[in-house]
Amino acid sequence: MDVSLTLWVLTIVGLCALIAVDFFIGRKPHDVSVKEAGIWTVVWIVLAALFGLGLLIFGGGQPAGEFFAGYITEKSLSVDNLFVFVLIMAKFAVPSQYQQRVLLVGVLIALVLRAIFIAAGAAIIASFSWVFYIFGAFLIWTAWKLIQEARADQEDEEFEENKLLKAAERRFGVADRYHGTKLWIQQNGKRVMTPMLVVMLAIGSTDILFALDSIPAIFGLTQDPYIVFTANAFALMGLRQLYFLIGGLLRKLVHLSYGLSIILGFIGVKLVLHALHESGVHVPEISIPVSLGVICSVLIVTTITSLRASRKQAQTEAATGRAETPAKTDIDV
Repeated sequence: MDVSLTLWVLTIVGLCALIAVDFFIGRKPHDVSVKEAGIWTVVWIVLAALFGLGLLIFGGGQPAGEFFAGYITEKSLSVDNLFVFVLIMAKFAVPSQYQQRVLLVGVLIALVLRAIFIAAGAAIIASFSWVFYIFGAFLIWTAWKLIQEARADQEDEEFEENKLLKAAERRFGVADRYHGTKLWIQQNGKRVMTPMLVVMLAIGSTDILFALDSIPAIFGLTQDPYIVFTANAFALMGLRQLYFLIGGLLRKLVHLSYGLSIILGFIGVKLVLHALHESGVHVPEISIPVSLGVICSVLIVTTITSLRASRKQAQTEAATGRAETPAKTDIDV
Protein backbone atom coordinates (compact mmCIF):
# COMPACT_ATOMS: atom_id res chain seq x y z
CA MET A 1 0.00 0.00 0.00
CA ASP A 2 1.04 3.58 -0.68
CA VAL A 3 0.38 5.09 2.74
CA SER A 4 0.75 8.85 3.00
CA LEU A 5 2.12 10.68 6.02
CA THR A 6 -1.36 12.10 6.61
CA LEU A 7 -2.87 8.61 6.87
CA TRP A 8 -0.13 7.55 9.28
CA VAL A 9 -0.83 10.58 11.48
CA LEU A 10 -4.60 10.04 11.38
CA THR A 11 -4.17 6.35 12.26
CA ILE A 12 -1.90 7.09 15.22
CA VAL A 13 -4.21 9.90 16.44
CA GLY A 14 -7.19 7.54 16.13
CA LEU A 15 -5.44 4.81 18.12
CA CYS A 16 -4.40 7.34 20.77
CA ALA A 17 -8.04 8.47 21.03
CA LEU A 18 -9.18 4.87 21.53
CA ILE A 19 -6.49 4.34 24.14
CA ALA A 20 -7.58 7.53 25.93
CA VAL A 21 -11.20 6.34 26.00
CA ASP A 22 -10.09 2.94 27.29
CA PHE A 23 -7.99 4.61 29.99
CA PHE A 24 -10.81 7.02 30.95
CA ILE A 25 -13.33 4.19 31.37
CA GLY A 26 -10.93 2.05 33.40
CA ARG A 27 -9.30 4.89 35.36
CA LYS A 28 -11.02 3.96 38.64
CA PRO A 29 -9.57 0.77 40.19
CA HIS A 30 -12.19 -1.97 40.31
CA ASP A 31 -12.65 -5.69 39.80
CA VAL A 32 -13.41 -6.34 36.14
CA SER A 33 -16.48 -8.53 35.67
CA VAL A 34 -16.78 -11.14 32.95
CA LYS A 35 -19.62 -9.09 31.42
CA GLU A 36 -17.51 -5.93 31.21
CA ALA A 37 -14.53 -7.82 29.80
CA GLY A 38 -16.76 -9.58 27.27
CA ILE A 39 -18.35 -6.34 26.03
CA TRP A 40 -15.00 -4.61 25.53
CA THR A 41 -13.45 -7.68 23.92
CA VAL A 42 -16.26 -7.66 21.35
CA VAL A 43 -15.82 -3.88 20.87
CA TRP A 44 -12.11 -4.25 20.05
CA ILE A 45 -12.73 -7.18 17.70
CA VAL A 46 -15.45 -5.20 15.89
CA LEU A 47 -13.14 -2.19 15.57
CA ALA A 48 -10.43 -4.43 14.08
CA ALA A 49 -12.98 -5.94 11.66
CA LEU A 50 -14.17 -2.46 10.62
CA PHE A 51 -10.58 -1.37 10.03
CA GLY A 52 -9.98 -4.46 7.88
CA LEU A 53 -13.20 -3.73 5.98
CA GLY A 54 -11.95 -0.18 5.37
CA LEU A 55 -8.73 -1.61 3.93
CA LEU A 56 -10.81 -3.86 1.69
CA ILE A 57 -12.87 -0.93 0.37
CA PHE A 58 -10.06 1.58 -0.10
CA GLY A 59 -7.01 -0.66 -0.59
CA GLY A 60 -8.35 -3.87 -2.12
CA GLY A 61 -8.41 -7.54 -1.19
CA GLN A 62 -4.64 -8.02 -0.81
CA PRO A 63 -4.07 -5.48 2.02
CA ALA A 64 -7.28 -6.56 3.78
CA GLY A 65 -6.29 -10.25 3.61
CA GLU A 66 -2.81 -9.46 4.92
CA PHE A 67 -4.29 -7.44 7.80
CA PHE A 68 -6.72 -10.15 8.88
CA ALA A 69 -4.05 -12.87 8.61
CA GLY A 70 -1.63 -10.74 10.63
CA TYR A 71 -4.27 -9.75 13.19
CA ILE A 72 -5.40 -13.33 13.80
CA THR A 73 -1.79 -14.52 14.11
CA GLU A 74 -0.84 -11.75 16.54
CA LYS A 75 -4.04 -12.30 18.53
CA SER A 76 -3.35 -16.03 18.87
CA LEU A 77 0.23 -15.35 19.94
CA SER A 78 -0.97 -12.77 22.46
CA VAL A 79 -3.31 -15.34 24.02
CA ASP A 80 -0.27 -17.52 24.65
CA ASN A 81 1.41 -14.48 26.23
CA LEU A 82 -1.45 -14.22 28.72
CA PHE A 83 -0.02 -17.30 30.47
CA VAL A 84 3.04 -15.21 31.35
CA PHE A 85 0.86 -12.29 32.46
CA VAL A 86 -0.92 -14.63 34.89
CA LEU A 87 2.47 -15.71 36.30
CA ILE A 88 3.58 -12.07 36.66
CA MET A 89 0.37 -11.11 38.50
CA ALA A 90 0.84 -14.05 40.86
CA LYS A 91 4.55 -13.33 41.37
CA PHE A 92 3.92 -9.74 42.49
CA ALA A 93 0.59 -10.51 44.24
CA VAL A 94 -1.21 -7.74 42.37
CA PRO A 95 -4.57 -6.91 44.03
CA SER A 96 -7.44 -7.74 41.67
CA GLN A 97 -8.74 -4.16 41.56
CA TYR A 98 -5.37 -2.89 40.24
CA GLN A 99 -4.78 -5.55 37.60
CA GLN A 100 -6.56 -3.68 34.80
CA ARG A 101 -4.38 -0.58 35.36
CA VAL A 102 -1.24 -2.72 35.33
CA LEU A 103 -2.27 -4.38 32.07
CA LEU A 104 -3.23 -1.09 30.40
CA VAL A 105 0.12 0.59 31.07
CA GLY A 106 2.00 -2.64 30.34
CA VAL A 107 0.25 -2.95 26.97
CA LEU A 108 1.09 0.70 26.16
CA ILE A 109 4.77 -0.01 26.85
CA ALA A 110 4.51 -3.10 24.66
CA LEU A 111 2.90 -1.08 21.85
CA VAL A 112 5.75 1.46 21.86
CA LEU A 113 8.33 -1.33 21.83
CA ARG A 114 6.52 -3.07 18.96
CA ALA A 115 6.51 0.17 16.93
CA ILE A 116 10.30 0.41 17.36
CA PHE A 117 10.80 -3.24 16.34
CA ILE A 118 8.50 -2.82 13.34
CA ALA A 119 10.37 0.27 12.12
CA ALA A 120 13.69 -1.54 12.51
CA GLY A 121 12.39 -4.68 10.81
CA ALA A 122 10.97 -2.73 7.87
CA ALA A 123 14.28 -0.89 7.37
CA ILE A 124 16.27 -4.15 7.47
CA ILE A 125 13.93 -5.90 5.02
CA ALA A 126 14.06 -2.97 2.62
CA SER A 127 17.87 -3.12 2.56
CA PHE A 128 18.60 -6.84 2.89
CA SER A 129 16.20 -9.36 1.32
CA TRP A 130 18.28 -12.26 2.66
CA VAL A 131 17.02 -11.45 6.16
CA PHE A 132 13.93 -13.53 5.24
CA TYR A 133 16.14 -16.63 5.51
CA ILE A 134 17.02 -15.65 9.09
CA PHE A 135 13.40 -14.85 10.00
CA GLY A 136 12.20 -18.12 8.49
CA ALA A 137 14.83 -20.24 10.23
CA PHE A 138 14.15 -18.48 13.53
CA LEU A 139 10.41 -19.15 13.32
CA ILE A 140 10.97 -22.82 12.49
CA TRP A 141 13.35 -23.09 15.46
CA THR A 142 10.79 -21.31 17.69
CA ALA A 143 8.09 -23.73 16.53
CA TRP A 144 10.27 -26.72 17.50
CA LYS A 145 11.05 -25.09 20.85
CA LEU A 146 7.33 -24.61 21.55
CA ILE A 147 6.70 -28.30 20.87
CA GLN A 148 9.52 -29.31 23.21
CA GLU A 149 8.16 -27.04 25.96
CA ALA A 150 4.63 -28.40 25.48
CA ARG A 151 5.85 -31.99 25.67
CA ALA A 152 7.81 -31.21 28.84
CA ASP A 153 4.47 -30.31 30.46
CA GLN A 154 6.12 -28.20 33.16
CA GLU A 155 3.83 -27.44 36.08
CA ASP A 156 4.29 -24.98 38.93
CA GLU A 157 6.06 -22.63 36.55
CA GLU A 158 7.11 -19.31 38.06
CA PHE A 159 7.96 -15.97 36.51
CA GLU A 160 11.64 -14.99 36.75
CA GLU A 161 12.56 -11.31 36.66
CA ASN A 162 14.81 -10.29 33.78
CA LYS A 163 18.14 -8.51 34.27
CA LEU A 164 16.76 -5.12 33.26
CA LEU A 165 14.05 -5.31 35.90
CA LYS A 166 16.47 -6.45 38.60
CA ALA A 167 18.84 -3.59 37.74
CA ALA A 168 16.00 -1.05 38.08
CA GLU A 169 15.01 -2.49 41.46
CA ARG A 170 18.59 -2.28 42.75
CA ARG A 171 19.01 1.26 41.43
CA PHE A 172 15.81 2.80 42.81
CA GLY A 173 14.60 0.39 45.49
CA VAL A 174 11.08 -0.99 45.88
CA ALA A 175 8.47 -0.24 48.51
CA ASP A 176 7.31 -3.15 50.65
CA ARG A 177 3.63 -2.79 49.72
CA TYR A 178 1.23 -1.34 47.17
CA HIS A 179 0.19 2.31 47.58
CA GLY A 180 -2.92 2.41 45.45
CA THR A 181 -2.03 3.24 41.83
CA LYS A 182 0.99 5.35 42.81
CA LEU A 183 4.20 4.53 40.93
CA TRP A 184 6.67 6.38 43.19
CA ILE A 185 6.65 7.20 46.92
CA GLN A 186 8.97 8.79 49.47
CA GLN A 187 10.32 6.21 51.90
CA ASN A 188 12.93 7.05 54.55
CA GLY A 189 13.73 10.27 52.71
CA LYS A 190 14.33 8.43 49.44
CA ARG A 191 12.18 8.22 46.32
CA VAL A 192 11.50 4.54 45.59
CA MET A 193 9.39 2.55 43.13
CA THR A 194 6.16 0.91 44.20
CA PRO A 195 5.37 -2.71 43.32
CA MET A 196 2.80 -1.24 40.90
CA LEU A 197 5.55 0.30 38.76
CA VAL A 198 7.67 -2.85 38.99
CA VAL A 199 4.91 -5.12 37.69
CA MET A 200 4.12 -2.66 34.87
CA LEU A 201 7.77 -2.72 33.83
CA ALA A 202 7.76 -6.52 34.09
CA ILE A 203 4.87 -6.87 31.65
CA GLY A 204 6.23 -4.21 29.29
CA SER A 205 9.81 -5.52 29.21
CA THR A 206 8.68 -9.13 28.88
CA ASP A 207 7.05 -8.12 25.59
CA ILE A 208 10.55 -7.71 24.14
CA LEU A 209 10.82 -11.50 24.18
CA PHE A 210 7.31 -11.88 22.76
CA ALA A 211 8.17 -9.54 19.88
CA LEU A 212 11.10 -11.75 18.85
CA ASP A 213 8.70 -14.30 17.37
CA SER A 214 5.57 -12.24 16.67
CA ILE A 215 7.26 -9.53 14.56
CA PRO A 216 9.05 -11.99 12.20
CA ALA A 217 5.80 -13.98 12.03
CA ILE A 218 3.71 -11.07 10.77
CA PHE A 219 6.47 -9.95 8.39
CA GLY A 220 6.10 -13.41 6.93
CA LEU A 221 2.52 -12.52 6.03
CA THR A 222 3.04 -8.94 4.87
CA GLN A 223 5.98 -6.60 4.38
CA ASP A 224 3.80 -3.48 4.61
CA PRO A 225 4.84 -1.57 7.79
CA TYR A 226 1.40 0.08 8.02
CA ILE A 227 -0.42 -3.26 8.07
CA VAL A 228 2.14 -4.76 10.45
CA PHE A 229 1.73 -1.86 12.89
CA THR A 230 -2.07 -1.70 12.82
CA ALA A 231 -2.47 -5.49 13.14
CA ASN A 232 -0.20 -5.44 16.19
CA ALA A 233 -1.97 -2.41 17.67
CA PHE A 234 -5.46 -3.91 17.42
CA ALA A 235 -4.25 -7.29 18.72
CA LEU A 236 -2.56 -5.69 21.74
CA MET A 237 -5.27 -3.19 22.62
CA GLY A 238 -7.85 -5.92 23.18
CA LEU A 239 -5.43 -7.94 25.27
CA ARG A 240 -6.35 -6.37 28.63
CA GLN A 241 -10.04 -7.28 28.37
CA LEU A 242 -9.18 -10.71 26.97
CA TYR A 243 -7.09 -11.39 30.10
CA PHE A 244 -10.15 -11.03 32.35
CA LEU A 245 -12.49 -12.80 29.93
CA ILE A 246 -10.57 -16.03 29.38
CA GLY A 247 -8.39 -16.05 32.49
CA GLY A 248 -10.05 -19.24 33.71
CA LEU A 249 -10.11 -20.73 30.22
CA LEU A 250 -6.35 -20.43 29.67
CA ARG A 251 -5.52 -23.63 31.51
CA LYS A 252 -8.02 -25.50 29.35
CA LEU A 253 -6.21 -24.58 26.13
CA VAL A 254 -3.77 -27.44 26.65
CA HIS A 255 -2.96 -27.81 22.94
CA LEU A 256 -2.44 -24.10 22.23
CA SER A 257 1.35 -24.40 22.12
CA TYR A 258 1.08 -27.16 19.52
CA GLY A 259 -1.23 -25.03 17.39
CA LEU A 260 1.05 -22.00 17.63
CA SER A 261 4.07 -24.13 16.76
CA ILE A 262 2.31 -25.30 13.58
CA ILE A 263 1.43 -21.71 12.67
CA LEU A 264 4.95 -20.40 13.31
CA GLY A 265 6.49 -23.31 11.44
CA PHE A 266 4.13 -22.74 8.50
CA ILE A 267 5.00 -19.03 8.36
CA GLY A 268 8.69 -19.92 8.68
CA VAL A 269 8.46 -22.15 5.62
CA LYS A 270 6.53 -19.39 3.82
CA LEU A 271 9.35 -16.95 4.59
CA VAL A 272 12.02 -19.32 3.32
CA LEU A 273 10.07 -19.87 0.08
CA HIS A 274 9.69 -16.12 -0.31
CA ALA A 275 13.43 -15.63 0.25
CA LEU A 276 14.22 -18.27 -2.39
CA HIS A 277 11.82 -16.56 -4.79
CA GLU A 278 13.53 -13.20 -4.16
CA SER A 279 16.87 -14.90 -4.91
CA GLY A 280 15.61 -15.98 -8.33
CA VAL A 281 14.83 -19.60 -7.47
CA HIS A 282 11.58 -20.85 -9.03
CA VAL A 283 9.62 -22.15 -6.05
CA PRO A 284 5.90 -21.99 -5.26
CA GLU A 285 4.83 -19.14 -2.99
CA ILE A 286 2.04 -19.44 -0.44
CA SER A 287 -0.75 -16.93 -1.03
CA ILE A 288 -2.50 -14.89 1.66
CA PRO A 289 -5.87 -16.73 1.29
CA VAL A 290 -4.07 -20.05 1.84
CA SER A 291 -2.19 -18.60 4.83
CA LEU A 292 -5.41 -17.25 6.34
CA GLY A 293 -7.15 -20.58 5.84
CA VAL A 294 -4.31 -22.56 7.44
CA ILE A 295 -4.06 -20.20 10.44
CA CYS A 296 -7.83 -20.21 11.13
CA SER A 297 -8.11 -23.99 10.65
CA VAL A 298 -5.23 -24.71 13.05
CA LEU A 299 -6.68 -22.41 15.73
CA ILE A 300 -10.17 -23.94 15.42
CA VAL A 301 -8.87 -27.52 15.60
CA THR A 302 -6.54 -26.64 18.48
CA THR A 303 -9.35 -25.07 20.49
CA ILE A 304 -11.71 -28.00 19.93
CA THR A 305 -9.12 -30.67 20.82
CA SER A 306 -7.99 -28.64 23.86
CA LEU A 307 -11.51 -28.36 25.28
CA ARG A 308 -12.16 -32.06 24.66
CA ALA A 309 -8.90 -33.05 26.34
CA SER A 310 -9.62 -30.77 29.32
CA ARG A 311 -13.13 -32.16 29.72
CA LYS A 312 -11.87 -35.75 29.53
CA GLN A 313 -9.16 -34.98 32.11
CA ALA A 314 -11.72 -33.39 34.45
CA GLN A 315 -13.97 -36.45 34.14
CA THR A 316 -11.03 -38.77 34.84
CA GLU A 317 -9.99 -36.76 37.91
CA ALA A 318 -13.57 -36.75 39.19
CA ALA A 319 -13.87 -40.52 38.73
CA THR A 320 -10.49 -41.08 40.43
CA GLY A 321 -11.55 -38.88 43.32
CA ARG A 322 -14.74 -40.88 43.82
CA ALA A 323 -12.81 -44.17 43.68
CA GLU A 324 -10.31 -42.99 46.30
CA THR A 325 -13.01 -41.78 48.72
CA PRO A 326 -13.67 -44.57 51.24
CA ALA A 327 -17.26 -45.74 51.47
CA LYS A 328 -19.11 -44.88 54.70
CA THR A 329 -20.09 -47.82 56.89
CA ASP A 330 -22.34 -47.96 59.91
CA ILE A 331 -20.65 -49.61 62.89
CA ASP A 332 -22.68 -50.63 65.86
CA VAL A 333 -20.89 -50.41 69.17
